[in-house]
Amino acid sequence: MTTRTLDLIIIGGGPSGLTAGIYAQRAALQTVLVEKGLPGGQLNNTDIVENWPGTESISGADLAAAMTNHAKACGLEILAREVVEVEPGLDEHIVRLDNGDELYAPAVILACGGQPRRLGIPGELENYGKGVSYCAVCDGFFFRNKRVVVIGGGDTALEDALFLSKIASSVHLVHRRDAFRGGMILQKRVLAEPKIQVVWDSVVTDLHADGSGVHAVGIRNVKTGAEQVLPTDGVFIFIGYESDNRLVPAGMKMNAKGFVITDERCETNISGIFVVGDLREKFIKQIVTAAAEGCIATQAVAHLVEEKKGKAASCEV
Repeated sequence: MTTRTLDLIIIGGGPSGLTAGIYAQRAALQTVLVEKGLPGGQLNNTDIVENWPGTESISGADLAAAMTNHAKACGLEILAREVVEVEPGLDEHIVRLDNGDELYAPAVILACGGQPRRLGIPGELENYGKGVSYCAVCDGFFFRNKRVVVIGGGDTALEDALFLSKIASSVHLVHRRDAFRGGMILQKRVLAEPKIQVVWDSVVTDLHADGSGVHAVGIRNVKTGAEQVLPTDGVFIFIGYESDNRLVPAGMKMNAKGFVITDERCETNISGIFVVGDLREKFIKQIVTAAAEGCIATQAVAHLVEEKKGKAASCEV
């Protein structure tokens, strides 16, 4: 086991974590970003991004790569490991890694993001990877010229329905309401796409599968109660994300949905621990807001670290 002492530890390499890393380097903070997967987070699973300021259209993977390269060019160290525990302390917090190593720092930024919300219907977990997917960009290729069902009504569901319409033979978009929640531009594109058929006011109740995987879904109209079985080769579920709060220390304040409550500086009720991105309670979750929070939190960290170093220096005199 090895130990290291730093100014700042960032956990998570999505847009908020990478932005925090860039600003940490600009503030000359000794920093390590720990990311167990591919830097960029959910961006890597996004087909096209059209609301990143200054860039009319860019693939999510390309934007993720650009952010990662920018952070590395600034000198940020990205450690490809998994964090297993965050232990708060009075002057320093401890971040334990899966290989037994420990990182110490007066400031930690949690940028853990979220994970796809599941429907919780029969057959969902059993058929994950056998017709059930939560990522159209990852798995759409396997459904070329096949029938697919998309579940959801937000931006991600609309974006991925459009993406799949370029690959699949047909797309049924099932939404529990009579109006979408996604942006108007996406709504217009979906309704204008002849390959997409919207199933309004309906929910998927169960998945029908055999040894080869999913072959149909059960659907119920929430207003009339009418039920039908819709043949399909694949089901793509996009009903939002849940906070990935597994590393949140005991005593940290969260709301009823499991998102962490912070102040305007993104600091939690535990001094020196900040939360940014999709793990944080806020009005809207977008790439631009995540990046902004990474900047805000790191600026707050810089002040915190400077203050602690100043106090330590005065004690030595």
